[in-house]
Amino acid sequence: MQSLTPDFLSALRYNGLQIATLRALGEYRGKQQLFVAQSPEILRDLKQLAVIESAESSNRLEGVVVAPGRLKSLIIKNAEPKSRSEQEVAGYRDALSLIHEAAEGMPFSEGVIRQLHDMLYRYMPQDGGDWKGTNNDIIERHADGSSRIRFQPVAAHLTPIAMTDLVSRYRSAIDQNLADPLVLVPLSVLDFLCIHPFSDGNGRVARLLTLLLLHQFDYCVGRFISLERIFESSKESYYETLEVSSQGWHKGQHDVQPWLDYFWGALLRAYKEFEERVGTIDKRHGSKSDRVRAQALKRTLAFSISEIEEACPSVSRDTVRLVLRSMKAEGLIESTGKGRNAKWKRAIDSNGQS
Repeated sequence: MQSLTPDFLSALRYNGLQIATLRALGEYRGKQQLFVAQSPEILRDLKQLAVIESAESSNRLEGVVVAPGRLKSLIIKNAEPKSRSEQEVAGYRDALSLIHEAAEGMPFSEGVIRQLHDMLYRYMPQDGGDWKGTNNDIIERHADGSSRIRFQPVAAHLTPIAMTDLVSRYRSAIDQNLADPLVLVPLSVLDFLCIHPFSDGNGRVARLLTLLLLHQFDYCVGRFISLERIFESSKESYYETLEVSSQGWHKGQHDVQPWLDYFWGALLRAYKEFEERVGTIDKRHGSKSDRVRAQALKRTLAFSISEIEEACPSVSRDTVRLVLRSMKAEGLIESTGKGRNAKWKRAIDSNGQS
């Protein structure tokens, strides 16, 4: 679609801060599995809290509010919804559960997008999953009764073609490696919202797609920290950057940088919160990962996993392996050999320094 054409993607330029942000997000992704291995009990609690907050915040962004006492029953105990608001929250709950359980088997496709929308409406009288039948301008309404059109999405009769094109462009961009996934995911979400393919529920589907696509590139922080809560807590910026970056979209003359900056900032905030909650276990001696990293970085000669295990007796071999893989992804160390005889050593940078 408009943001995913080869010409548009090749023309994008990134400043130093943006490149540093992308690098930091890549480093956090490298640490994810380590955190999961270290803190299973904490992560169980985080996953439960994230589902509650995600369902609540994503719906509250659309003006849908459920009493706190009912919210947990709906999300955790799968209570039957008793009102329209509860029906909408329960639908989002089910869509979230599907993504958490089966994301790897849910490719970005028209069928999956329609399936997620259908799940949002599964407890409501009307059916979901159908493209809009009439045009749906995005209108901003003010307290004094006035209003203005924020954006005119793709016309209803062109929506099926636009959605086919969006999916095709996304797959092509991925296959040809036209841009980093952290560029392609938010741009796909932007294009989806500019098409606005459904009569209602577009914002919620967009946030579900955000979780789904990030998960498929192993940016799984949304399982443990609610991205929807972060979007809601900064909703003025969320909506403003989407509006600014959609101007000129129909002609392919839009500026996506504000939306990319906001999206990456929200994701970075989620990862920092994730690390704060699970990355500093066993504070008396420093976290297990910190001890392994310190041992690896202080060695001038090649070393084995067994040597690190001996220096960190309370750390399991699986955790040592995870830390070393993370450090390799960060470019700090490199491996020599494979199997039992594998060794690790400090990486050499472009200036010949370790």
